[in-house]
Amino acid sequence: MIADAHARFLTLTTGMSTPADPTTHNHADASLIQFPCAFPVKVMGVKSDALLPTVIALVRQFDPALDESTLELRQSKGGKYQGITLTLTATSRAQLDDLYRALSGHPLVKMVL
Repeated sequence: MIADAHARFLTLTTGMSTPADPTTHNHADASLIQFPCAFPVKVMGVKSDALLPTVIALVRQFDPALDESTLELRQSKGGKYQGITLTLTATSRAQLDDLYRALSGHPLVKMVL
């Protein structure tokens, strides 16, 4: 699932479904996103009292001005998982790549879209 989410992220930010081969073309600056912009991020994890504050703290490392009023919370049908949607100010593809890696690498997070 994470690989699918990363492929969708790559398609959004570069217009390609797989990472560019640096020996053939340089697509580092190619993007379908105009920066800066409001960028929604969806994070899913096992429901825990620590999930929301952890996600907020991680996102604030990349967008200190995060507006918490943009947060949307959803519980799974069975109540085991929680979905968090937030909108941050994206300033570059590198910022989004680093945020994606930070979130998806955290043990409380199961998926990032």
